[in-house]
Amino acid sequence: MAKSIADNTDLRLKTVLHVLTEGVWSGGSLNAGEVLAEATARVPFSEHEATLLSGGIPRGHKTLTSATAKLVKAGWLVKGRSGWTITDDGMRATVAFPDADSFATALDAGTPVPADVAIPPAPAPAPAAKAAPAKKAPAKRTPAKKAPAKRTPAKKAADAVGKAAKAIEDAIEDAVEPVVKAVRSRKAAPKTAAKAAPKAEAPAVETFPQPEAVAVAGDFNTILGAPENWAPQYDEAQLTLDALDQLWKISADLPAGSYTFKIALNRSWDENYGAFGTFDGPNHELHHDGGTVTIRYDHRTRDITIN
Repeated sequence: MAKSIADNTDLRLKTVLHVLTEGVWSGGSLNAGEVLAEATARVPFSEHEATLLSGGIPRGHKTLTSATAKLVKAGWLVKGRSGWTITDDGMRATVAFPDADSFATALDAGTPVPADVAIPPAPAPAPAAKAAPAKKAPAKRTPAKKAPAKRTPAKKAADAVGKAAKAIEDAIEDAVEPVVKAVRSRKAAPKTAAKAAPKAEAPAVETFPQPEAVAVAGDFNTILGAPENWAPQYDEAQLTLDALDQLWKISADLPAGSYTFKIALNRSWDENYGAFGTFDGPNHELHHDGGTVTIRYDHRTRDITIN
């Protein structure tokens, strides 16, 4: 395996395309998490990459998740609502750039896949091995019935003690139960409690199905305290749901300047919304004079407001 994080990440990006290609051949489908898990299983993390960051995510996994944006930019991968899909060019890239170095160079330089490279076909199934002749099962022998084990004197004594103890318990219970019933029957009836004032009913709050998490992922995440920008997996990027108005909110002090961002759900890029609430759409823009800014996201409409 390669030594640097960058080299390992490039190997895993290529492996992501191989995993998705195999899915096309088999007719199955994997979600983004399963694809990334398989890629990291085939190209394991080094000790440094396995270090957990503040959000509890391995360093190598965070780097790989962010780097998959390069596959999207190259036109080799499409991230959709239902999962990740490899394009024809993505399948052809696994053949056109077979080794890790040429693959990484082409990906970083934006080199198109040569037009004469064909889509790799599914491998031919391996011939089935001839079945060995079945062996005759030996005739079953009826096991001899075991004679019941004789109880030793010690065992007999223990059984007798147990029966005697049970008989004593039953006798005590029979004697005590009538007394308990009599005492209970003589108890005074409870005093009528004063009528409590009726509780004021809380106003009904209209709820709406919400995602597990909503993040603002953009070029100012490091200002919020996250390790890097454009990374929706960190706690520092997460919005908080207001149960009353059903809006997700985050407030932060930002220096004056122009910023761009998107709304990403469930700590990944699988479902994200840009300007005008468009799925995987263009970035939101924020031109800020400096100071506290509050961003609100409405999952019912996918709209955001900033003030």
